[in-house]
Amino acid sequence: MSSSVITALHRYTHAESPTGDPAALAALAGMLEADAAAAGLHTAREEHPTGDHLIWTLPARDVPGGPPVLLLTHYDTVWPVGTLAGLPWTVDGDVIRGPGVYDTKAGIAALLAAVTAVAGRPHPELRIVVVADEEIGSPTATGLVEAEARRAGAVLGLEPPHPGGDLKTGRRGSTRARIEVTGVEAHAALDPEAGANAIDELVDQLLRVRELGAGRPVLVNTGVIAGGGRTNVVAGAAHADLGLRFADPEDERVVLGELAALRAIRPRATVGTRLLSHRPTWQPGEAGVRLLARVAAIAAGIGQDLGGRPADGAADTNTAGSLGRPTVDGLAPRGGGAHARTEWVSVAGIAERVALLTALLGDRDGLA
Repeated sequence: MSSSVITALHRYTHAESPTGDPAALAALAGMLEADAAAAGLHTAREEHPTGDHLIWTLPARDVPGGPPVLLLTHYDTVWPVGTLAGLPWTVDGDVIRGPGVYDTKAGIAALLAAVTAVAGRPHPELRIVVVADEEIGSPTATGLVEAEARRAGAVLGLEPPHPGGDLKTGRRGSTRARIEVTGVEAHAALDPEAGANAIDELVDQLLRVRELGAGRPVLVNTGVIAGGGRTNVVAGAAHADLGLRFADPEDERVVLGELAALRAIRPRATVGTRLLSHRPTWQPGEAGVRLLARVAAIAAGIGQDLGGRPADGAADTNTAGSLGRPTVDGLAPRGGGAHARTEWVSVAGIAERVALLTALLGDRDGLA
């Protein structure tokens, strides 16, 4: 493996890029675009105030016409600017540490190295979407991902793999929802009955939420609560943010319907729910099984033993897989510690993935 891949990862890691920081994201986006253009890709952007999504294309070369191969990755991380001061870039034998190296800047570095390798050879059309807000559910990118997935012959996700390197063939559905309560403010001592306490209403609604999906394998986590302002004022507003995970599309449909149907208990309070982000359940299907078999065969051809199974975490491949598109994920290099201060990526794993991606992207049949 060329040292240029590690050099690129070093540069990307030092361009800290937390979700929702437009200036930091823009700095890394410019770096990535320059590297993508140098690799032979045509570059474009879908602009958003919170961070632009990058869209790269490599036209087909010397292969029969057909739908493109879509690759999905992201350049935002969970780490705020300044994390490098306490979690610096280090290389110790096979282990590279640093914020975002595993999730998923090593994946981007490996992908661009593979594109560089195949750009002058026969290959199908490649479409690459690099998302700016994946770590919060891709609220501004989901429409773009869906549109690109619908026209793709195969979808490859550049998220981290299972431990050891196996790919991901399905994912739990993941939804971030907000319950919003509006009450009536009043003096808490002189005229409390004139008010309707939004916090009390929210507490009662959260007791209802505990029963959502009763008897179903659904995870519901209340992650954020906020409301009110002063102890001598009946609270006029409150909200709670929920994280929900689903293993089955029918459970997802039922529970989200129950959540949308919540109504206020107090006569003068109002309750509403809205989705902050939504990634539908991706269950393994025949198209994905065939794609995994094709990927595994190509991997075997270069001496790599590769398997696949579903994963609990969600990503943009939820959107593609739920549409029935042939999809596999986990093609970033192996390592560990995603979202933790132990985050690391394997140097040997990077070389393995560069070789695998080069073979996959140069497949004349387009993986379809």
